[in-house]
Amino acid sequence: MVSEHYIRRAVFPGSFDPITLGHVDIINRALPLFDEIIIAIGVNTAKNYMGTLEERIAKIEAVFKGNLKVKVTSYKGLTAAFCKKENAQFILRGLRNTADFTYEQTIAQANEKVNGVDSVFLICSPEYSHISSSIVRDIARNDGDYSSLIP
Repeated sequence: MVSEHYIRRAVFPGSFDPITLGHVDIINRALPLFDEIIIAIGVNTAKNYMGTLEERIAKIEAVFKGNLKVKVTSYKGLTAAFCKKENAQFILRGLRNTADFTYEQTIAQANEKVNGVDSVFLICSPEYSHISSSIVRDIARNDGDYSSLIP
């Protein structure tokens, strides 16, 4: 058995409101890199979500049912603090474009400098680069069909 210290554990944080095919793509492509990926749903009581926390957890668990390398949970507070609590050495992030990179770069550098948690970026597959949870929510609010964007 591998000692706890040598387990490569990544946290993939987000609201996952809802989880999209882009999220699933990043997770599936990251699975060979890590022993465990914790899909961590950040809780922000000031935010108005489309799905409840319980619904989002259930949906993600259904998508990754049977995959023992994927764990789904929620957390409050700083992502880096949650990583420390979970003994996760990495934060996994998906990038769709240069704007995502510019936004994520400063956060990643701060997390590494202040908290010692490295970020691993995966570029999303081209067929998913147009998908975001906010676009899905906007389509849903306007009674559009978003079924091709989510699992």
